[in-house]
Amino acid sequence: MPHHLIDNNRRWAAASVARQPDFFARLVAQQSPAYLWIGCADSRVPANEIVDLQPGELFVHRNVANVVVHTDLNCLSALEYAVDALRVTEVIVCGHYGCGGVRAALDGTKIGLIDNWLRHVQDVAEKHAGLLARVADHETRADRLCELNVIEQARHVCSTTVVQDAWARGQSLTIHAWIYALTDGRLHELGFAVSAVREIESSYASAIEAVRRR
Repeated sequence: MPHHLIDNNRRWAAASVARQPDFFARLVAQQSPAYLWIGCADSRVPANEIVDLQPGELFVHRNVANVVVHTDLNCLSALEYAVDALRVTEVIVCGHYGCGGVRAALDGTKIGLIDNWLRHVQDVAEKHAGLLARVADHETRADRLCELNVIEQARHVCSTTVVQDAWARGQSLTIHAWIYALTDGRLHELGFAVSAVREIESSYASAIEAVRRR
């Protein structure tokens, strides 16, 4: 049994109160994050920690390879709650270099049930096959697919009914595509930041072109 995790929790809770006596009282009162983070489930990419935000400041949805699918009610429910109830102003889709899911999709590795989920990433690879084919080094090609996948998923967020309806009623909401480097802990913007329907195509085109030029 992982009893050490309970011990870790006790120390963390005590340290949190020592630093801020009202820490848990504030958390209980209300969560009011400004951001929704849609990221990869990879254990090396802890969302709150890498952006240095406290509990209650970042609403998080994670899955393998940070995929946004229009039939995934889990992701869509998190998005709807964040946008409609919490009134977040920023949605960040964040992937990471060295993503095992993206690599499996690129290599056609057969794992099991997850192969069906990673089919969505393979769709991205096929859509941009020409761009990827020009990248000779396999590691670099995997990096490019990580970037392309984030951009595509951010675009998917923009086309959901949740986001489209929010924009239609004049709600302030911006969708971002970011990527995280495990090698140095740094986040990088991918040139996709959309705050209205009219910005989607131009932002998408410029982001893809930036990947092409790398």
